[in-house]
Amino acid sequence: NAVALNGRDCSVQRRHQKIIEEGPPTAAAPDVWDQMEKAAVALAKAVGYANAGTVEYLYSEPDQKFYFLELNPRLQVEH
Repeated sequence: NAVALNGRDCSVQRRHQKIIEEGPPTAAAPDVWDQMEKAAVALAKAVGYANAGTVEYLYSEPDQKFYFLELNPRLQVEH
């Protein structure tokens, strides 16, 4: 089993470090966030992942597309 719990927008960064995390996310339309969550669940199932984790994406606002960055096998400390 896999489930996506929620999302955050971490767009505001300085020197590749997150400055602000916003939740619920507002950068993408709700249907795009739904697609991101479904993709995260599909990824977890595809690799047989069994634990808490964080999936990160890069989001392109002009074309409303998202790209997989990484699956962190832990909850990130700032979450």
